[in-house]
Amino acid sequence: MLAGAAPPATAQSQPSERVPGQEQPTTLSGVTVTAQKREEALQDVPIVINVLPEQLLQDTGVRDIKDMQVLVPGLTVTSTQSAAQTTARIRGIGTVGDNPGLESSVGIVIDGVYRSRNSVGFGDLGEMERVEVLKGPQGTVFGKNTSAGVINVITRRPSYTQAAEGEVTVGNYGLVGVSGSYNDAIGDNAAFRIFATKRKRDGVDEVETAGGPRRETDDGDQNYHSLRGQLLLEPTSNLNINFIADYTSREENCCVSLTTHRGPTAAIIDALTPGGQGIIPVPDLDRRLAYANRSTEQDLKDKGISAEVNWTTPWANEALLTSITAFRDWKAITGIDFDYSGADIMYRPAQEDYSLAQFENFSQEFRLTGTSDRLDWMVGMFYSDEDLTRNDSYFMGPAYEPYLSTLVGSQVLGAMAAQLAPLGLTVNTANPATFLSQVTGRPFGTNYTGIGAHDVYSQNAKSAAIFTNNTFHVTDALDVTVGLRYTREKKSLQADFSNPNGSTACGAVLGNPAARVGGALAQRINGFASLPAALQQQLLGQLVPAIAPQVTANMCLPWANALHDGRSTRQERTEKEWSGTVKVAYDFADDIMGYVSAARGYKSGGFNLDRVQGATAADPRPWMPLTDDTSFPGEFVDSYELGLKTTWADGNLLLNAALFHQEYEDFQLNSFLGTAFVVRSIPKVTSQGVEAEVMWQPAISGLMLQSGFTYAKTEYGDDLLPDPDLVRLPGNQMSFAPRWSGNVSATYEWDIGERLLGRFNIGAKYMSEYNTGSDLDLEKLQDAYTLLNARIGFGRQDKRWMVEFWGQNLTDETYKQVGIDAPIQAGSWNAYLGAPRTYGMTLRMRY
Repeated sequence: MLAGAAPPATAQSQPSERVPGQEQPTTLSGVTVTAQKREEALQDVPIVINVLPEQLLQDTGVRDIKDMQVLVPGLTVTSTQSAAQTTARIRGIGTVGDNPGLESSVGIVIDGVYRSRNSVGFGDLGEMERVEVLKGPQGTVFGKNTSAGVINVITRRPSYTQAAEGEVTVGNYGLVGVSGSYNDAIGDNAAFRIFATKRKRDGVDEVETAGGPRRETDDGDQNYHSLRGQLLLEPTSNLNINFIADYTSREENCCVSLTTHRGPTAAIIDALTPGGQGIIPVPDLDRRLAYANRSTEQDLKDKGISAEVNWTTPWANEALLTSITAFRDWKAITGIDFDYSGADIMYRPAQEDYSLAQFENFSQEFRLTGTSDRLDWMVGMFYSDEDLTRNDSYFMGPAYEPYLSTLVGSQVLGAMAAQLAPLGLTVNTANPATFLSQVTGRPFGTNYTGIGAHDVYSQNAKSAAIFTNNTFHVTDALDVTVGLRYTREKKSLQADFSNPNGSTACGAVLGNPAARVGGALAQRINGFASLPAALQQQLLGQLVPAIAPQVTANMCLPWANALHDGRSTRQERTEKEWSGTVKVAYDFADDIMGYVSAARGYKSGGFNLDRVQGATAADPRPWMPLTDDTSFPGEFVDSYELGLKTTWADGNLLLNAALFHQEYEDFQLNSFLGTAFVVRSIPKVTSQGVEAEVMWQPAISGLMLQSGFTYAKTEYGDDLLPDPDLVRLPGNQMSFAPRWSGNVSATYEWDIGERLLGRFNIGAKYMSEYNTGSDLDLEKLQDAYTLLNARIGFGRQDKRWMVEFWGQNLTDETYKQVGIDAPIQAGSWNAYLGAPRTYGMTLRMRY
């Protein structure tokens, strides 16, 4: 399947110049891909694959993986707390949540190098020759194993033609972007290419800062620059070496969330906010108005070097030996206003010591590929050594204690008053904020200050694999492909926890919480001292067991739990797993190919990088036990496809369709509990449905039409989960998984006189209703919506220059990317929104 097409091009080609009066290639049947690590015609590859060629990527303004959603049915890409938390999903399947310890279900590979997390693709990918979106597990052809699919990005490589290209873009929200590249030969056996880009834009969300200290009144801005250099060496006719070095920086403000449902705690927050308004009075997502008094500054740096060596050997019928060696360093420092309000309750500053996620990764891949009359074969080896560092913290603002004390005190005193009223006793409910001070015996305002939690996680992950993928040409019409992979994953995690200043209140009650809470309750019952001693004991005996756990649990939330202070844990896990695939393809005619495939996919397990605590049957105290074992097992999938690829109209009409059925075992669900992220292994998730796509280049010169859809019934199994937060899951459609998604686009290019041309593209992506929360809360539901993009340009036929006017999300659709529970605000919900309408003008030049 494909979402666009262009004339076939080799890996080192430049975009073809359009010479006036010269016939241009029109056939679609010659489109080639490298999905199986060899050049093949798209229609001969027995897998579901969307191909996005360079011209289509330009026409639709694709710069990053999030932009690709409009072109690929069944693909969704979302971001949450920052650009560092960006997730791609295929057929409703993808990694959920903001835990850096989770590997990606959908892998991103750029120029043959696997990237540790999806977020590296949420930036300007630069000059792309094409993008291949492969659906389903791909462990037998790619170095790193993934369970849901691969986004394979191939950038433009050096050529021996001297060329310079430039681009200037301006748009609304103050958008200004420039990019340029230069390509040239170095003698007869070497060439180089340099690409650079810079892009700035104001924020798309308005922010009410409520007196700060935040000063930025908008959010979701852009400020990034990127540089990529390539050097191609071809010392002999059978050897080429391509070196790549790149660097990308993003220094932006992202990402606030907006209130979708204002709950009962909003009144407390309003009272604690300067000016008396901490949360929007009436939720209205179209206003794009957020409340945040703390910074959402983020600083992301991504850099790396790689060397790809291709040697056509003199043996095994001139087998091709490929070596890809790479080192990557990705670092994110992100600030966040945890309470998403104008009150100064809780936050994390954008400082490396307190907010850091960093991946340093070395990888090495070898592949030997060959062919004979009856066999196309490939064997490979892959190794990676990845170091993950995370610095995590929670800072408590001056409003934290008043907020928590008022909230808990009001709930406890109100419940106690209702319980004692039948006995003729009254409770002093005045000034509930001082109740926790009565529990701890410390003055109000001294129980929570400064840094509540400061934790450091250091994880090492080593992955080694051998894999093979082989196609047997049994007859001229029948092909059988067999792939096999053996993977060994070893991970170790060192976690060090501390509570520099935030444990005072929790520590004051941990020794004897019943006595502490009982004493505070006694102070609040009017006339308690005058009651007979037996009645006093009877009352406290009834009240304390019900109230003490609630009080202590709120005082000992994960970031303030003194039991974490000074803890160190070390965990290790090793996994050894087999995976593989079998495909059978049959040519019913020259232009009709059917196939059936079965694959076993695997994604490694890992560790939860967050504080985990909670009640168990053995220990019902909500603040206990502290969980030292935060590991979760690997994720497996059995995937089956039945597909048909057909070519019509002399190669100018492609019609492809596939049925798929995928069963996931131990699906890794990372959900936010309002206080922490926790990974659960879901016993079973099933994704099944149908995909179809048509690509037509009709007899009308310059016209290209494309349409596709995915129907995916992606559901959790019926197994009951012993977790009250996930009671809605069994048997229901998975989050971020619309049943229906489809795209349609039309491109038309025409001559204007003898030397000019015009080019027009319009495209739309439809998503049916789906839930954006991992717990399937109804408040996180997103209604069906459609995104519409368009672009029209005019320029010279040889493409020396081109002026384009473009718009994205032209109908200004307001939609949720992800819905969340507002932290420590029961009954309130927030959402991170997708981008609003943007429009502008781009000037392209080439010499």
